[in-house]
Amino acid sequence: MKKQQKKKERKLGRKILLVILLLVIVYGIWFAYKTKKNGGGVSGMLATVVGHDENTKKNLPEFKVLLLGVSTDLGDNAPTDTIMVASYNPNTQRATLLSIPRDTYIGSNKNRATPSDKINSLYSTSIDKILKAVNDLTNLDIKYYAVVKTEAFIELVDALDGVTFNVPMNMKYDDPTQNLHINLTAGEQLLDGDKAEQLLRFRHNNNGTSYPVEYGDNDTGRMRTQREFMMAVMQQTLRPENIFKLGQILDIAGRNLETNLDFNYLKDYIPYAVEFSTENMVTDVLPGVNDQLPPKSAGAGNRYWFFIPDETQIETTIQKLYYPETVEEAEDDENTTGNTTNAASTSKSKIKLEVLNGTGNDSKLKEVVDLLKKEGYDVTKTGNTSEISKTVVTNKKDLSEESLKDIKDLLGNASVGNNKNYSSKVDATIIIGKDFNKVNE
Repeated sequence: MKKQQKKKERKLGRKILLVILLLVIVYGIWFAYKTKKNGGGVSGMLATVVGHDENTKKNLPEFKVLLLGVSTDLGDNAPTDTIMVASYNPNTQRATLLSIPRDTYIGSNKNRATPSDKINSLYSTSIDKILKAVNDLTNLDIKYYAVVKTEAFIELVDALDGVTFNVPMNMKYDDPTQNLHINLTAGEQLLDGDKAEQLLRFRHNNNGTSYPVEYGDNDTGRMRTQREFMMAVMQQTLRPENIFKLGQILDIAGRNLETNLDFNYLKDYIPYAVEFSTENMVTDVLPGVNDQLPPKSAGAGNRYWFFIPDETQIETTIQKLYYPETVEEAEDDENTTGNTTNAASTSKSKIKLEVLNGTGNDSKLKEVVDLLKKEGYDVTKTGNTSEISKTVVTNKKDLSEESLKDIKDLLGNASVGNNKNYSSKVDATIIIGKDFNKVNE
């Protein structure tokens, strides 16, 4: 009786094992199929693990975040030392870093300008205020921020066993009041956390000399060094051998990072970020000039150095960084160099338009296209792009000011820019911003 019972149990056990084996095989086949559908490789595997399908990446918008660097040894109310806008597009594997000079003027009356009119002063009062100021400057509609303490870079660099970087010049500076001592020699070298901090905080030498003009003098050079060092850190963090340090890296971030980012939002980007190469990163600095305010004509006693942003050049820079498809369009099958049309006398039916949706609302694309067609324009190209606050009309050929004004007024007082490209198949590109919702609702 016992033998028969044991025999039955063995048969049952074998059946259960067989069922489990079949389930594992079926799951393995399904997982392999889904991984392939999700692009294959490590990226496809990670996408499958987090529950993505082949359409998930297509629907992911470009990720943008405001990065603020803070030296905590200057006190809790210290202004932010570093301001950058970082973005990542999982579909194009393109990323950007835009530096915002910390002395950027954001005041309303240049005749009464004080240091409180510098953008970095806003951090000590409210992160939301500095986020709004950056959005007002760039029209990028950035929703997220991350405040990084100096300690984070020091610990991260040490966790990576140092970061190899080409120091652009000899750096020698001492400030006993901050217990800050910088002593670096020019050239490629392995920097530990302490030396990395020296590099990032350097502005000028004890004798007053700073970065050479050809590199980018003073704060411009400092911002360039910060961007290039950040790229080096990213590149070396993404090395396969550092996968075992992920827990340590996350712990460093948790202790030194203040952010409104939700991990549930970030995790959707992780499977595709593993494919990213820093060769696909584009960097720039907000355009403008350094000047003293208040102006001499104001008769003020104290004058301060500010960075005065150039609004026209900012629009061009933003388009180059975030909307390259409208800037670098090059059709090999059309060569119309020099054959321009006097658009002042061109009827609307002969004006070819490209319309890109930057509202995040799919219905707005159809609404604008229908509106333009109803007015008689020829809409030849449509598509989606990154979200943007203000609607932009870019003159690609020789549309007259009158024609541009007609389009601008039709869309609710859009901003207008020029980016001549005579090989373009369209006369103008329209990027629909979120302000279109407000104007037309």
